[in-house]
Amino acid sequence: MPKPRRLQIIKRIQQERGTHLIAYVTSTRRGMEVQMAMDSLRKIYDHLKLIRAPKRKANIDLFLHSDGGDGTVPWRLVTLIREYAAKFSVLVPHRAFSAATLTALGADRILMHPMGMLGPTDPTVANQFNPRDPTNPTQPIGISVEDVTAYIALIKEDAGIQHEDQLVQAVAKLAEHVHPLALGNVKRSLSQSRMMAKKLLSLHMDSRQNEHEINEIVDNLTSKLFFHGHPINRREAKDQVGLRTIEDPSLRVEQLMWNLYLDYEREIRMEDPFQPAQEFVAQFPNQKPGDFAVTPVATAKLAFIESEKRTDVATIEYELAGHKGPDGITKVSTIHRHQGWTLE
Repeated sequence: MPKPRRLQIIKRIQQERGTHLIAYVTSTRRGMEVQMAMDSLRKIYDHLKLIRAPKRKANIDLFLHSDGGDGTVPWRLVTLIREYAAKFSVLVPHRAFSAATLTALGADRILMHPMGMLGPTDPTVANQFNPRDPTNPTQPIGISVEDVTAYIALIKEDAGIQHEDQLVQAVAKLAEHVHPLALGNVKRSLSQSRMMAKKLLSLHMDSRQNEHEINEIVDNLTSKLFFHGHPINRREAKDQVGLRTIEDPSLRVEQLMWNLYLDYEREIRMEDPFQPAQEFVAQFPNQKPGDFAVTPVATAKLAFIESEKRTDVATIEYELAGHKGPDGITKVSTIHRHQGWTLE
């Protein structure tokens, strides 16, 4: 009984910490990753309303697992929770990258499991001006802010090009392959990420007295220490990034955090990559050339927002349509029938 077990773990964490816990878990399943998005805020608000303590009297824990998402979500999420919290903490059992790291920056305390990881907050941007993926021309290639700044640094520092005319030529060469408006969007996204990080840190740090420390943390997370894919463990977060809010959970809470994460991991099948072709062939192993078939509708879980009194689950219903060509190769496409939140 996964849900009763999860609710029991949530209650035990609350008892151990004297808090109200809300879990926000998005799929990091390969092939079916889900981003943090604005639609989650409406659901989290429903959970906050169920907290009986008066506003700003409750200690609230956000149990967070995500690879990130919409860069505007952290500010709205943190400020919403702080409307109800006297003290706000983020619990990181495993992965809290990008926008999830920004969310953690807005917490009074960040409790990291030994398996917990934060990540750099330099954004990867994609819009209609981005270059197209050669293997899938309908999809734009995301541009990492650090890739752009690293290109300029390569020209100046490693190639030793310092003359203004030569630098202009290097930038013009880049603009031949990347639309100038896409490059402008990179700068805008970096500025927004840095501003967001500073605003979130200033919720619990004095922006005047701690201005240098705040700027140092932001610099470390956006450009100085790490490339975008680097997983930052709790020691690095404290000693190299400079986050004073990092805290080791008690051994009891540490074990409960991991047990709760494992239940979500099983429910979302995060260790089981979504492979449409294999899934289709498993259902139609004897398909002959020229045959076309569609699998029955299947459901996959994409995200959980859960507390002691309520469970919201984001799901997707899909079919797999496959056709075996004369060459014996089966081509499979995924048909999305429905996607949205349900109350479990």
